[in-house]
Amino acid sequence: MTTELIVKGKLADNERLKAESNFLRGTITEDLKNRITGGFTTDNFHLIRLHGMYQQDDRDFRAERQKQKLEPLHNVMLRARLPGGIITPKQWLAIDKFADEYTSYGSIRLTTRQTFQFHGVLKPNIKLMHQTLNSIGIDAIATAGDVNRNVLCTPNPIESIVHQEAYEWAKKISEHLLPKTRAYAEIWLDEEKVETTEHDEPILGSSYLPRKFKTTVVIPPSNDIDVHANDLNFVAISDNGKLVGFNVLVGGGLAMTHGDKSTYPRKADDFGFISLEHTLAVAEAVVTTQRDWGNRVNRKNAKTKYTLDRVGIDTFKAEVEKRAEITFSESRPYEFTERGDRIGWVKGIDNKHHLTVFIENGRILDTSSNEKAGISKALKSGMRDIAKIHQGDFRLTANQNLIIAGVAEEDKADIEKIARESGLIDDNVSNQRKSSMACVAFPTCPLAMAEAERYLPKLVDDVEIILDKNGLAGESIILRVTGCPNGCGRAMLAEIGLVGKGPGKYNMYLGSNLGGTRIPKLYKENLNEQDILTEIDSLSARWAAERNQDEAFGDFAIRSGIVSEVKISVRDFYDD
Repeated sequence: MTTELIVKGKLADNERLKAESNFLRGTITEDLKNRITGGFTTDNFHLIRLHGMYQQDDRDFRAERQKQKLEPLHNVMLRARLPGGIITPKQWLAIDKFADEYTSYGSIRLTTRQTFQFHGVLKPNIKLMHQTLNSIGIDAIATAGDVNRNVLCTPNPIESIVHQEAYEWAKKISEHLLPKTRAYAEIWLDEEKVETTEHDEPILGSSYLPRKFKTTVVIPPSNDIDVHANDLNFVAISDNGKLVGFNVLVGGGLAMTHGDKSTYPRKADDFGFISLEHTLAVAEAVVTTQRDWGNRVNRKNAKTKYTLDRVGIDTFKAEVEKRAEITFSESRPYEFTERGDRIGWVKGIDNKHHLTVFIENGRILDTSSNEKAGISKALKSGMRDIAKIHQGDFRLTANQNLIIAGVAEEDKADIEKIARESGLIDDNVSNQRKSSMACVAFPTCPLAMAEAERYLPKLVDDVEIILDKNGLAGESIILRVTGCPNGCGRAMLAEIGLVGKGPGKYNMYLGSNLGGTRIPKLYKENLNEQDILTEIDSLSARWAAERNQDEAFGDFAIRSGIVSEVKISVRDFYDD
């Protein structure tokens, strides 16, 4: 059933500040000169997001600073734009150096958006950060805020020809959908100011998009970028090893709000197949349709998924066809059979070697000790040493891991030696740990309600013990933890998803599948950490005793009736 194409009512305040921002300039330049506060004021607090940054503070020290009548220790987190996650060794060395010298935590954080983040950059160093990135060909344009964000691409190192073609399309889509304003260059790179007119944003518009927008290019059978977490997905279809076009999936998204049944996770709908030459036109048509029809009154219902459900899938699809001047063909067959990264060495059809290293929670940092293994790990130093000799590239994955790609036969032994000595290769990492993921959450994320990154390592230790006790050693469950229901850790596509509800409290969702094509369903609410372990113990014992041969945990949870399958978005998601 369709309703009005445009939602009527008082616009959300974000719409005002974008419209009044002079195409994202605001008064950011003046704010940078203000040394009375370490933060950004009024509208600029939000506008810097469209320049790839979030204002944060370390919540571990917030209360103490309040006692001392000090403002929070404001800093920014920057998320780089890195379409397809590919970065050169030279670029890596530069970001490694900046992280050492100018961030509060000294780490490089790989994210579920297939890029890296700097955390804890103080106001006097923000412009230097952008200029450092610019000097190595990287920027942070449109990696946050109400725009199309970093475009993901399956980092498939084996089928190198198809991957290279898909990656090139990811870059083209990213460039095509970028904001056209020169605000970023003027503010951060000190480039000459150019008069801006209303025609400078032909795709995004003067008020930009109603809400964040996420796009991917995925190469089956691997769904390693989780298409159903994204607004727009191009599923690569190949013929005889050559890319011929894409199936287009629209309207996925995982964010929701606790207690608000008008919000829900949603799978993307398959609109059909397009040939390669129509890719940019279709991308633009989907974005502009969402731009014009998206909800600008209620931000909680502003994502593309809600627009599709409000106006109707057929109506939205027809509008995309009209604007792109194409007609979708019937979707070509494909199947997703896996999501995780292939940890370890593989050899591509180009006879180059590719090493995927597991980075727990994506945090690249030298640590003095590892409680479980009793050894130190020098991940950051190891990556630096590899970057100094590596002749290929690095590929960041959407699962927070990293591929050292394009290694020649003669360099393989040297790179493996460094990787083993630094802990980048660890043969003791379990399948369960490789299948687990968390968002950043505390202490830096202002939205976090509960721990995630700092909670996950110990949780996995305990889950490993439980699986072993129940005769499931070597098995794994796709386990994800997020500190809030905003969806960054993609818990709503996990076989067991834990979503923060409050300090030490989580809602538990069960029932996604290995291909990532099923939304899990709420199992129990407000579980503390001990409750979580008790439930996982009981559930895994049942799984071991009652499973069909090779049946994955999520499939078992549905078949056995522990939870019912979510088939129709909001109705099935909330109804028992």
